[in-house]
Amino acid sequence: MSHTEREEYKVLLSVIRKNNDEMKQARHRNISAIRTIMDRYRGEADLFLGGVSMIADDLITFIKNDLKLFGLGVLFFLIITLKIIFKKKRWIFIPLLCCFFSSLSMVGFLGMFGWEVTVISSNFISLQLIITMAVTIHLIVRYLELVEEHPVREHRLIVLDTVILMLKPCLYAALTTIAGFASLVLCDILPVINFGWMMISGISVSLILTFILFPTILMLLGKTPPQTRDKSIFPLTSILAGFTERHGSLIMVMSVIALLISLAGMMRLVVENSFIDYFKKSTEIYRGMKIIDQKLGGTTPLDVIIDIEAPQEVLASTNEAPDPEGDDFGEFDEFEGDEGGDTYWFTTEKMALITRINNYLDKIPETGKILSFGTMLKVAEKLNEGKPLSNFQLALLYKELPEEFRGIVLTPYISVENNQARFSVRVRDSEKSLNRDALLKKIRLDLTQDFGLKEDQVHLTGMLVLYNNMLQSLFNSQIKTLGVAVSALILMFLLLFKSLKISLIAITPNLLSIGIVLGVMGWLKIPLDMMTITIAAISVGIAVDDTIHYIHRFIQEFNDDPNYIRTLHRCHESIGQAMYYTSVTIIIGFSILALSNFIPSIYFGLLTGLAMLIALVAAMTLLPQLIIFFKPLGPERVRS
Repeated sequence: MSHTEREEYKVLLSVIRKNNDEMKQARHRNISAIRTIMDRYRGEADLFLGGVSMIADDLITFIKNDLKLFGLGVLFFLIITLKIIFKKKRWIFIPLLCCFFSSLSMVGFLGMFGWEVTVISSNFISLQLIITMAVTIHLIVRYLELVEEHPVREHRLIVLDTVILMLKPCLYAALTTIAGFASLVLCDILPVINFGWMMISGISVSLILTFILFPTILMLLGKTPPQTRDKSIFPLTSILAGFTERHGSLIMVMSVIALLISLAGMMRLVVENSFIDYFKKSTEIYRGMKIIDQKLGGTTPLDVIIDIEAPQEVLASTNEAPDPEGDDFGEFDEFEGDEGGDTYWFTTEKMALITRINNYLDKIPETGKILSFGTMLKVAEKLNEGKPLSNFQLALLYKELPEEFRGIVLTPYISVENNQARFSVRVRDSEKSLNRDALLKKIRLDLTQDFGLKEDQVHLTGMLVLYNNMLQSLFNSQIKTLGVAVSALILMFLLLFKSLKISLIAITPNLLSIGIVLGVMGWLKIPLDMMTITIAAISVGIAVDDTIHYIHRFIQEFNDDPNYIRTLHRCHESIGQAMYYTSVTIIIGFSILALSNFIPSIYFGLLTGLAMLIALVAAMTLLPQLIIFFKPLGPERVRS
C-alpha cells in the first residue's frame, strides 16, 4: 500500500467512524422517542420493544452503566480498604493519584490508537485501577517495613531502598501479567484481541507511572513516623502460616483432589448458550426477545440459499434443444419477448423443490417463521383450488406481477440471474433443545442427502451462522490463549529465578486456580462466551503476581536465615500482608460486577473474584508447602 493510499484509507476510516457515531446517536434518539410514546399506553396494554437496533442500543447503555458502576464502585471500595488497612490519609491519597494519572494516560492511548470500548473491554479501566493499586500497595507495605526497621534512617534512603527492593519483583510481576493478557492477542475474535492490546499498554503505563509518582510524592510529603501495625486485625496470614506448617501433606492431597475434580468439570465445558440468557429477566431486552421468540416466530435470523440449475443448463448437459411442441417449455411461446428468458426459469419442478424445502425447514422444532417463495406458492395453491400452479401459470404470475409486489414477494427470495432460491428462517433462541452447530450440520446434511442437492449448492448464512462460528472458535481460542499464557509464565519464571524446579513450583498454584474456575464453570454449566473466555488469561496474569512476590521475598529471607519454616512465617507476616490486602481489593472490586444487567459481566466478575481468592489461598498454603517439600533453595543451614 502506497503512502497516498494509506492516507486515503485513514480519511475514509475517519469518515466511516463519524457516520457510525451519527447513526448510533440517531438510533438512540429514535428508540428513546419510541419508548416515550410507549410509556403513554403501558397502562392499556403489555407493550414490548425488540429488534437488533434496540438490543445494540441497550448494550451500549449497559456498557456505559457498567463503566460507571464498576469504576465508581472500585474507587469507593479502594478508599474504604486503604482507610481500614493503613489508616493515614497519605496512603489513600498516593494510590488514588497513581490510579488517576494511569487511567488518564490510557484514555489518551485509547483515542490515539482508535481502540473502541466494547462489551469485552468495558471493564478495562477498572482492571487498570486494580493493577495499579496492587503495585502501589506493595510499595507502601515495603516502605512501612523499612521505616519500622530503620526509624532514624534518612527518608531519601528509605524511599530509594523501597524502589530498588520492589522494582525487580514488580517488574517481573508486570511482565508476567502482560504475558497473560498477551495470550488474548492470539485469539480469533477481534474485540478480544483489542482487549489484550489495551491491557498490555495499560499495565506498562501503570508500572512506569507508579514507580515515578510514588517516590516523588513521598519525598514531597516527607517521612512518616513509624507506626505499629496491629496484626491481630488481619490474622489470616498467621493462620495460614500455622496451618501450612502443621498440615502440609493435607494441603497437597486436597490440592490434587481439587485439581482432579476440576479436570472432570473442564471436560463438561460447553460453548452453546442462548443470547436471551445474557440479560436479566427484568430487562426490556429479555422480555421483548422472549415474546418475539416464543410467540412471534423466533429471533435469530438464518438464511438458507440454494443454487438451482437453469433449464437451459440442464438441456445443454444432455445435448438436447427445447421443442416448442413436445416440451413443457412450449407453454412459454407467448413470452418470447421476455428479456433474458426469465419466465423459463419458473418450472413446476423447481417450485416443487422450493416448496419441499420450505416444508422441511418449517418442521424443525427449533425454527419459527419461514419466509420464501414457497410461502407465496402455498397461498397461490389455495387460490387455485388446492392445485399446484402449472409452468404456464407460474410464468404468467411472474410476468404480470406488478413491480412493487415483486420487491415484496419475489425479489427477496428468488434470484433468476443467479439461479438461486433463498429461505429466510428465524430460529427460536430460547428453545431448550437448540444446538446451533448441530442444527446447521443437520440442515446441510438433510438438504444434500434427502433433496439430491450437491454440497456446493447449499449455502448457510446469517446471524445464526456468525454467532455459531464465534462460539465454536471459543474452544480453540481458550486452549490457545491458556497454553500460550502458561508457556510464557514458565519462561518468565526461568528468567527470573534461573531454576526449573522453582519455575514449576511457581506455576502450580496458578494452574490450580485456573483449573478450579474452569471446573466450576463446567459443573455449573456456565458456557464459554466472549466474556468468560478472558477469565483464564486475566486470572493467571493477575494471580501470578502473588507467586512472584512471595517467592522473591522467600529467597531473600532464606538467604538471611536458611530455615524453611522460619522463613515461611516471616514471609507470611511481611509480603503475605501485601498479598492479602491486594487480593481482597481485587476480589471486592470484581464482585461489584454482580450488580450489572449483563449476565456475562456478572459471571466475569464473580468467577474472576473466585480465581483471585483461590490464587491467594494457594499462594499462601500450597506454594510454601511445595517449597518446603522440594527444598529448591538447597538444604537448611545453620546461620553464620
